[in-house]
Amino acid sequence: MAAAVGSSVAVQQAQPAVGSSARRAAIARAALLKRPAVAVRAAQRSLVVSAAQKREMMMWEALREGLDEEMERDPTVCLMGEDVGHYGGSYKVSNGLYKKYGEMRLLDTPICENGFMGMGVGAAMTGLRPIVEGMNMGFLLLAFNQISNNCGMLHYTSGGQFKVPMVIRGPGGVGRQLGAEHSQRLESYFQSIPGVQLVACSTVANAKALLKSAIRSDNPVIFFEHVLLYNVKGEVHPGDYCQCLERAEVVREGTDVTIFCYSRMRYVVMQAVAELEKQGYNPEVVDLISLKPFDMETISKSIKKTRKAIIVEECMKTGGIGASLSAVIHESLFNELDHEVLRLSSQDVPTSYAYELEAATIVQPEKVVQAVHKVCGARGLVSA
Repeated sequence: MAAAVGSSVAVQQAQPAVGSSARRAAIARAALLKRPAVAVRAAQRSLVVSAAQKREMMMWEALREGLDEEMERDPTVCLMGEDVGHYGGSYKVSNGLYKKYGEMRLLDTPICENGFMGMGVGAAMTGLRPIVEGMNMGFLLLAFNQISNNCGMLHYTSGGQFKVPMVIRGPGGVGRQLGAEHSQRLESYFQSIPGVQLVACSTVANAKALLKSAIRSDNPVIFFEHVLLYNVKGEVHPGDYCQCLERAEVVREGTDVTIFCYSRMRYVVMQAVAELEKQGYNPEVVDLISLKPFDMETISKSIKKTRKAIIVEECMKTGGIGASLSAVIHESLFNELDHEVLRLSSQDVPTSYAYELEAATIVQPEKVVQAVHKVCGARGLVSA
């Protein structure tokens, strides 16, 4: 009998033939016995599918996967820069791809940023889709002429005869005691160049999806990756998912005040939000992602709802991204504001090597909390 459990035939044989009602009851009991096993198998299959769709990885792995997928999809995609081939990149974004695609598509260059940036522009003009990696974004100041006078302007100055579909990417931002020259934030340097887009990734999911979109774009894209986010873990979107380069992301919906941020400051802001929630505040958090052009649709919608704005950035305060965004908000949304826009930015000083001084020059969560208090007024703690 034990071996026959779950079989309708076995159950019928085990029951006395006392009419059709008995047979129907036996069949019903067999169906009940079978149902849990079917449900378990269905749940197991669902878990397997879900696990396949939601894969957790670090940001550098997500960037590597996006790069790999685009190089496999399009033979015109190539990567050039210092140590991107044999070594696999300073943060391992191209690790192992040299063996798969060879030295002609992962080109190790000399330490000559203006030279290989110019080569990348020429490659883009002649039909390739180059990705130029700066070992550190601060080094790309040596290639500023190629980025501004060539990369950004050639489509216009050639009367549309040439397009420059290239991605300029690499690590930047304030790291952990990297010193002033390796802690540059160049968003403000590049935002005034006509013809280039600026994109700052912030999560594992948007890093991969945005990189894929940037590679496929026919415009030159400067792609900012923060040096402290490479080891952040998260899930990536399943399949061949690309994300709009011009769209901001509403990280958290709220009603009291809108906090605009990007890159690593997204995490600083969310740390502050955890404390603000305890105090009874309900802030909205918007990750700009697109630093040029700004997603004014999302920005306008949020400000019209909260009527207050705080901009949090790691860039310098003088001439930074926050300065540009603040000006645009005051010019186009002045009548929607109940309070002037506040900017929290890095101090206009070289970044110190000393840890305490380094931390003092950039925005910390406590400063965000204080800014919300100033804009919204102080409130008491919410009792547990």
